Amino acid sequence: MATNRRKFLKQFGTSVILTSASLTSLAAKEEHEQRILQAEKRVSPNDKIRIATIGMGIMGFNDTRAALSVPGVELVACCDLYKGRLERVKEVYGNNIFTTTNYHDILNRKDIDAVIVATSDNWHTPISIEAMHKGKAVYSEKPMVHHISEGLKEIKAQQDTKAVFQVGSQRVSSIAFKKAQELYQAGAIGKINAVEASFSRQSALGAWEYTIPLDASPQTVGWDQFQANSKVKHGYDSNRFFRWRNYREYGTGVAGDLFVHLLTGIHFITGSKGPDKIFSIGGLTYWKDGRNVPDVMSAVISYPESPEHPAFQATLRVNFVSGEGERSSTKIIGSEGVIDMSDGGGFTIHKSKMPVAPGYGGWDSFETYPVAMQKAIVEDYNKKYSAADQQAPRLDDVTYREPEGYNDSNEHFANFFDSMRTGKPVVEDAVFGFRAAAPCLACNDSYFENKIIKWDPVNMKLV
Repeated sequence: MATNRRKFLKQFGTSVILTSASLTSLAAKEEHEQRILQAEKRVSPNDKIRIATIGMGIMGFNDTRAALSVPGVELVACCDLYKGRLERVKEVYGNNIFTTTNYHDILNRKDIDAVIVATSDNWHTPISIEAMHKGKAVYSEKPMVHHISEGLKEIKAQQDTKAVFQVGSQRVSSIAFKKAQELYQAGAIGKINAVEASFSRQSALGAWEYTIPLDASPQTVGWDQFQANSKVKHGYDSNRFFRWRNYREYGTGVAGDLFVHLLTGIHFITGSKGPDKIFSIGGLTYWKDGRNVPDVMSAVISYPESPEHPAFQATLRVNFVSGEGERSSTKIIGSEGVIDMSDGGGFTIHKSKMPVAPGYGGWDSFETYPVAMQKAIVEDYNKKYSAADQQAPRLDDVTYREPEGYNDSNEHFANFFDSMRTGKPVVEDAVFGFRAAAPCLACNDSYFENKIIKWDPVNMKLV
């Protein structure tokens, strides 16, 4: 253990670039030293947590892998509506794993402590609510809800059952976002006034053109169950099943998939409860494959002044055919600096502070005046402001990088299971998850209805 501890601290020391701001690095080292030591603890059989995953698509497999990185967690069962994925479960995790196409078979089992809900978005709420009433802890993929109208019902179910419930937006567990939150709250960028955040993609897979198995058919896919809660029923369609994110009936488009990550991080750092006005535009510019959601979307979101922060505005963008290539960016802009969290793995704070004196000359009306007036202005200016006041402060950038091998998804699951074992609050509860999801779903409403959506962030309802 001592060897591992020294190895970890060595890795951490090379991962954080220290500046005059120091980033309270020793506290960060201690926090993650504790996490490493906790991960190395032996877990008694009584502390073992038995889990099941419902929905074994891309996120289902990734979430299961992350969950099993936490000591003392055992996979018991998996559910999916495509039989081939259940075969894959047994290939990866062994023939002893119980598999089913009916999620009720999992919720009715007494030996399962927690479920991961990684289905298409339209099933997040009904399965999560039923699971909580069955006494299960729930880790629900984002967005928490498919429709804004589901949010308060899901929050009430959690409050009534007292179930451990966590939404799967891992940024709230990220050490980088936590450190950015600390520096933001310490005033590192002055007074916030704007946020610019985006995801750019330039690949077919990134645009949800996922590979479809050759045996996809009504015989291998539980199509009727998949669309059981949809108002409009369609005949079997492999695209709709395996590429469900492209369709409003089952998914939430770029807003529900990606804007929600952006708002989760923004709300976590700023402590915001959410915006009060949302407007979005976009279009289907390239991926004209039958999908009914845009592949380019931009939103302007207004955050009112609140006890948590000054008023600011956020601009969000997703582009699925960007010549910029694969890139993500979140910039939190204040009066004295910018927290730039572009492309993950850490952040840089660029600082810039205006001098006390307003200045003259350059792109200014100063040189349009007669020479005598210019001299008088300079003389008066130098009397009012000292040489120090006339100079902009020199401020170094602050750069922070995550430790080598760090994974915030693993951390997010570790926090979830910690809550199950200790009773401490989860890091992303239903209220936080809904406050991040609802404005994103409002972006869809704004786009399709071509209007500004008004939202009450405190009471979590449309206005």
